[in-house]
Amino acid sequence: MTAIESFDNIYLDLSKESGKCRFAETGFGWKPSSGGDTFTLDHANIAQAQWSRAAKGYEIKILQRANSTIIQLDGFQHEDYDRLAKVFKNWYSTALENKEHALRGWNWGKAEFSKSELTFSVQNRPSFELAYSEIGNTNLAGRNEVAVEMALPPTAAADTGANPQLGGARARGTKAAAGRDQLVEMRFYIPGTTTRKETEGEDANSENGEQEKNAATIFYETLIDKAEIGETAGDTIATFLDVLHLTPRGRFDIDMYEASFRLRGKTYDYKIQYEAIKKFMVLPKPDDMHCMLCIGLDPPLRQGQTRYPFVVMQFKKDEEVTIDLNLNEDELKSKYQDKLEPHYEEPLHHVVTKIFRGLANKKISSPAKDFITHRNQYGIKCAIKASEGFLYCLEKAFMFVPKPATYIAYEQTQSVTFSRVSGAVSALSTFDITVLLKNGAGSSQFSNISREDLKALESFFKLKGLRVKNEIDEDANLLAAALREQDMDDSEDEVVGVKADRGSADEDEESVDEDFQADSESDVAEEYDSNHDSSGSGSEESGVDNDDEEDDEDDEEEEEEERPKKKKKTG
Repeated sequence: MTAIESFDNIYLDLSKESGKCRFAETGFGWKPSSGGDTFTLDHANIAQAQWSRAAKGYEIKILQRANSTIIQLDGFQHEDYDRLAKVFKNWYSTALENKEHALRGWNWGKAEFSKSELTFSVQNRPSFELAYSEIGNTNLAGRNEVAVEMALPPTAAADTGANPQLGGARARGTKAAAGRDQLVEMRFYIPGTTTRKETEGEDANSENGEQEKNAATIFYETLIDKAEIGETAGDTIATFLDVLHLTPRGRFDIDMYEASFRLRGKTYDYKIQYEAIKKFMVLPKPDDMHCMLCIGLDPPLRQGQTRYPFVVMQFKKDEEVTIDLNLNEDELKSKYQDKLEPHYEEPLHHVVTKIFRGLANKKISSPAKDFITHRNQYGIKCAIKASEGFLYCLEKAFMFVPKPATYIAYEQTQSVTFSRVSGAVSALSTFDITVLLKNGAGSSQFSNISREDLKALESFFKLKGLRVKNEIDEDANLLAAALREQDMDDSEDEVVGVKADRGSADEDEESVDEDFQADSESDVAEEYDSNHDSSGSGSEESGVDNDDEEDDEDDEEEEEEERPKKKKKTG
């Protein structure tokens, strides 16, 4: 009878459900407590084993000989160590190494690359290990900084429980999905210079091992090789160089592989699975010179704390390209029959679109034919807050590009409101659109839209069955009514005329001064009065001259009659 060592309440690869683990001379197996598929590993495939403290007690970490994959068995008790040490020594000819982790909590130490994982050690004790299978991507985030992105679950099922047949145990590259909170990125600051030999140890290439380079760059290159992040050039089906991207901003080389594509920039590299592509749109720019390709991603691209749910590329319409795909005839017939062609000689944006459609197997969306602007274009120039862009009306959704790229499905729209900003200088020539979402999901406002597109938009929205509220026409009707009332008030004021009661203003206008006598001789002539005589002078030239000569003569005659005769001087 074969000897067996059995242990209960053991978790396989951070599974949600525990199970029973049995060790025998031929290998070991694990089965979920609620039933399901059994995971087994042959004894010949066990290369190394470690015993250490873990979350649910103690764990055994087993390194496979075939593919360098790590298997974790968690939930053992401290007293199980002696039994397990004998099992691995006698049956598998492998020593169960007891490793103690560093508990100081320091965030500086030494990063070491082993065969299957990256180990961060503090004072020669491992602080944490990061399996290469859990690394999705890496970038040089700065001169001395390297960003490491974790591999996220490719589907929603993997995110909530992974493989139910194995009690929720994680498959390769999805252990990060064990809890509700997931580690998505880690950054290492690596100053100074070093050699590749010091980083990799004995595994370094003898030719390049002695060359001294920036330590962060060597760390980055080593991690790409160990984690097998970058595919080889021979696997590339097509490559497009120096493609302008509006979101994220910059120029990237596009490498297209069988299951993924890669954006290679000067600072950041992105590896994107075709499974993550949820939407693919071809949007002609209103300038008649460019065309934009918009790719919707879930999960989105990450650059530090910034997420990019859409990738927006821009191409010139008149830019031609000739390309031969790196596929033989057998592969084309077996995998991409009627999807790809071996040779393309067309405008660049047509070629990129067709290859994406063939490799990703996604439907391409384009603007609706039922709407066109007053300039015979599909894109409407507008803005979201301070960001200018173009709004496109697709068959099933709104799409605003380039930044912030915004997608709003018609079925999620509760109502669309046309309005004008009060007090704006351009209020007569532009208007705003406010899209209110269902279930209190918020709203989006597109501003500074040309007034000439109002009727076409309103007709299109009604054609799609959307609730439309036109506040511009309501405001115009209210304004017209107010102007009519004002005109009526003005006409009434003209009819009433002088009879209108204006309060005390009438009293000050024509009041008669009874004490005033216009012909009184007691009035003193002012300097500017025509009857004023200058003192010390009896000449007739003292009067003020008028421009009209006839009036001057009449005035002189009247003055001669009124003046007393001068006395003659006696000698």
